[in-house]
Amino acid sequence: MINVSSVHGLRASPFKAAYVSAKHGLEGLSKVIALEGGPKGVTSNCINPAFVRTPLLEGQIADQARAHGISENEVIERIILEAPAIKRLIEPTEVAELCAFLCGPEASYINGASLTMDGGWTAR
Repeated sequence: MINVSSVHGLRASPFKAAYVSAKHGLEGLSKVIALEGGPKGVTSNCINPAFVRTPLLEGQIADQARAHGISENEVIERIILEAPAIKRLIEPTEVAELCAFLCGPEASYINGASLTMDGGWTAR
């Protein structure tokens, strides 16, 4: 089982109580499944990306720009990419590639893990 969680499954951010709570719950569920399913050959892991370039995120960027009276580029630079050391959005294909790896035999012993794709955000 592969769960797409979020960096917010590992770290909290202000004004995201519902989202952070849901992702923390998913992290716990994934670990329970790892423990219960492991003896039967079932693995369960979470992928924890930071901000992925999706239509949803692009809409949020536009909303933030309007709310703060700044440009969309400023939202990306000053708000979205403040925490990661790597200053770019994650591409959806990068998440898909990690997912594909977790489906392969090379990852058969990875179980109960939270795999960050956060450009160093959680290294702080």
